[in-house]
Amino acid sequence: MFMSETQQKKKRKKKSQLCLIETEQVESELLPELFTALDELAKEKKYLDIQVCPKCKSPRVKRVNTMTGGLFSHMGITPPSHECSECGWRGQLVLKATNKPTTIRDVVIMAEANKLDTENKNKKLTQP
Repeated sequence: MFMSETQQKKKRKKKSQLCLIETEQVESELLPELFTALDELAKEKKYLDIQVCPKCKSPRVKRVNTMTGGLFSHMGITPPSHECSECGWRGQLVLKATNKPTTIRDVVIMAEANKLDTENKNKKLTQP
């Protein structure tokens, strides 16, 4: 009935190993084309933001219409939902690719986010 100490250690190791599995991220084939198009537009001094799927990085993201589940977002009750036509992802958070020049404020925000990210990683590594 009672487990020996070695069996308990093996069980703990298995649990910690299962937590380390990372999901595979597949990038869209359209991503390099998107960057070249944004660079060409920046040379012409035309700046814009393009919505990008957070799962596959495809620019083929559209807002969900009212009949397929976006009724509350169109009424302003919830944030708008988006759907990727390439991978089928559906959610409210969408990344934006831009060719606008970065300002000092943007650099500070990115540095703070990077600092928080490294702190979170360090906390995860130090926890038993």
